[in-house]
This record gives sequence, C-alpha cells and structure tokens, in this order.
Amino acid sequence: MSEETPAEHMNDLTHLGVEIREARENRKLTQRHLARAAGYSESYVSKVESGTVLPSEKFVAACDTSFGTNGLFARLRERIVKRGHPTWFQPYARLEREASSILNYSANLVAGILQTGPYARAVIRAAFPREADEFVNERAEARLQRREVMKREKPPLLWVVLHEGALRTRVGEDHHMREQLGHLLKEAKSPHVVIQVLTFDAGAPPSAESFTLLSFAGRSGVVYSDTPMGGQVSDAEEAVTYSRTVFDRLRAAALSPAASLALIRQLMEEYPQ
Repeated sequence: MSEETPAEHMNDLTHLGVEIREARENRKLTQRHLARAAGYSESYVSKVESGTVLPSEKFVAACDTSFGTNGLFARLRERIVKRGHPTWFQPYARLEREASSILNYSANLVAGILQTGPYARAVIRAAFPREADEFVNERAEARLQRREVMKREKPPLLWVVLHEGALRTRVGEDHHMREQLGHLLKEAKSPHVVIQVLTFDAGAPPSAESFTLLSFAGRSGVVYSDTPMGGQVSDAEEAVTYSRTVFDRLRAAALSPAASLALIRQLMEEYPQ
C-alpha cells in the first residue's frame, strides 16, 4: 500500500491555502468578499489560507466559481482527501459522497461518519500504535470530513444500527466517551439521521461484522464490508440484496429510535462531566 507521508500531506494543505490566497489577491478580493461569496466566516477563510484546516467541498467550489478556475481547487482538495484515506477506502469514500441513502451496521465501534475527533483519533491510534501523531491526526481529519455529505442541500438518509457493544466499549478518556455519546444524540435530531441500538438482550445478531449499504438515484447500490486487511466494495446484485435483507433484520431486532436514544442518554450519564 503506497501512501503519502504526514509531512507531505501538511505541505499539500499549506500549498492549497497559499494558492487560494494568491488567487483571491490577484482578483483584488478581500477575505471578507470571499467569505460572503462562499457562505463562511472570515476566520474560516483565514484558517484555510494559512493551511490549518482542510476546506470543505462547498468552500472550494465557491472559490472556483469566484476565481473562474474551472474546478482547480476542487481537484487539489480531492488529492489531499485521498491521501488522508487508506488506498482501499478511497473508492468507498467517493461513492459515499454521491449516495442518496447510507445504511450502516456497526458491530464494534461507533460508525466512522458519526465519530467525534477525539474518538476517531483514539480508534486510529489503537490501530496504528507506532505511527507519529501527524499520521493519526491526518487519518482522523479525513474521517471527520466525511460529515460534509450531511451538509448537502439534499443530504442522504443516514440510518445507523449500533450494537450495544459499540456503545459500551470505552474509547479514549471518560470525557471523550461522554462527548461521543452526546454527539450521537445531537446528530439524531436531524430529520435525515436515524440511530437504533441493537441490545445484548436481542441475542445473536444477524451479522457479526460491520457493513454499509449505499443507494443511489437511478443506479444500483453497493455494499461495503470490513475485512481484517481493510475493506471491500461490491456492486454484485446478490451481495447487495443479501446485505439489505440482513440490515432489515437488524433494524427490526433493534430498539425503536426513541428507545435507542434513551439508552444512549443513559450510557452518557454514566460518564462524569
């Protein structure tokens, strides 16, 4: 597996920020002008131009429109994002951004798209105990950027079934777990997000492994499944149909959304503030 180093990733981020600043200045625009055009704050523009944050897809699209750069900054951002994901995950990450619905079953950990920063870093650190902090932060930032799909004008339906074990597994410090569980409650307030919990009392789950089903308008869906060496994406009709049947059984066996949130709230209160 060939990947860029964390230092190269940071250099790319700084380079993108410099290019955006120079394009803005060449067109005699202030940070305030760009902020208004993109729908962001001046401080956000400043952070992008200084290379301290990865700009959103919406922001770089606004830059390309304002500067007339024909998708240049969108392409530069895409290259950076690819470096933040392992090679085997990149095809799925691209598909997830285009999906009309995302159906996820998480057997052991909170679904990546719903993870907080500290939780994601703790998960990645556990998987890569010998890597530098820059590597862990890079992977975590790429994971957090997956949330952007829910900020689309018409976001996908995100339906997540979490096994109770995923909620009870202590990841990071106590306050990190409280923050993570609180984040789930906050996200579930969206009309586009449904969260259910499959409790221990439900018995043996229909699936022992985590997987995600993506649906698309006008074309067939795909299923992403975890493996010990990474993950794989399949658009085989048999695999998609089988996975959809399993997911239906999972959410049928899980608590109702309201009861699920009550359990998550109860678990959150077990951690000190």
